[in-house]
Amino acid sequence: MTPLILTVAPNGAYKQASDHPAVPVTAAQLARDAKTCLDAGAAMLHLHIRDAHGRHSLDVAGYREALRVVHSAVGPALVLQVTSEAAKVYGAPAQIAMVRALRPEAVSVALRELDQPEIGATGLADFFGWLARERVMTQVILYDSADLARWQALRADGTVPDAPWFLLFVLGRYSVGQVSSPLDLLPFVAAHSGPEPWAMCAFGAAEHACAMAAAALGGHVRVGFENNLLTKDGSIAPGNAALVAQSADIARCLGRPLASAADIRQRFAG
Repeated sequence: MTPLILTVAPNGAYKQASDHPAVPVTAAQLARDAKTCLDAGAAMLHLHIRDAHGRHSLDVAGYREALRVVHSAVGPALVLQVTSEAAKVYGAPAQIAMVRALRPEAVSVALRELDQPEIGATGLADFFGWLARERVMTQVILYDSADLARWQALRADGTVPDAPWFLLFVLGRYSVGQVSSPLDLLPFVAAHSGPEPWAMCAFGAAEHACAMAAAALGGHVRVGFENNLLTKDGSIAPGNAALVAQSADIARCLGRPLASAADIRQRFAG
């Protein structure tokens, strides 16, 4: 079986220390958390930064500083994936402009956030073409099977070119209370017919069960405080590394090796 890519999403756009004292917000906190998650088995860090008031930010200078500080702690042993999430603050043009200005090693983009009238098919083709040419490792976030169908249509008509894209299936984003179930994975898996590898992320106490289902089906896993604060027994996790460690145990139980950052770069950097 292919090596399991284990990504940690340690903070997200909204979580604060008031939600959990171990939520990393500053660059220094992210660097410390990155090191513990690397030691627990993660190979990729999904990175959000905040402004001076603790709010979600896509500031390019802020990203550069956070990436510098985190890289100083972990070196090349983690792929540092920045988010382009709107979080009800940014529009699609600003999201695209940030990615172009930063030109990160890896980025996540939500298809439905970018697939907007002000961008259009021409703008999507231009941006995804740029990502492919620049060899930015790009993970495309899909919230439901309609998003997946839209992605497949854009691939089929050539709007999105051939490249080593990586999909992220978000489980339970629109369920009551945003609580996920492993069953939420089934529509994605049934509809996915393309060549792209995929990962899942999930909300709430069933995150671990969803990760287990994804790993067993050949997918990859993203866990962390962005979407869930609970371990598999329902207790509050002491930190992100605990969620990473229990997902690493899944890989061991299934006989899947854990991917390294070098494995990820070889597969997705082109």
